[in-house]
Amino acid sequence: MKVEVENGVINIHLDEKTLAPEDRTDLTPNGFYAVSKITHFPICDHKTILHVRRRRWKDADGKSVGKNWDLVADGTRFSKEFAAFLKDAYGYGADNGSIPGAPIPFGI
Repeated sequence: MKVEVENGVINIHLDEKTLAPEDRTDLTPNGFYAVSKITHFPICDHKTILHVRRRRWKDADGKSVGKNWDLVADGTRFSKEFAAFLKDAYGYGADNGSIPGAPIPFGI
């Protein structure tokens, strides 16, 4: 894990642990998938972005294998928890946009 603060934005870099999916022993590590950037809860009024790198594995046939992650709310790049907070607090939702005239929270 690495944390950087740039221009008032907190960037948290996370790499998936080296644990094979479903406890399979026939897989070998094969690098990472592309980084996913997820907007998360603000910390001390700073926009917070999670940079997540998922591990990629290779099976005996050379096929790429990875774990299924469900971190982002449908239709957004927000974490599920942050999207639920916005929807409850401000009427924002992944499927219906915002309430007309509502302020955009936290400079997003």
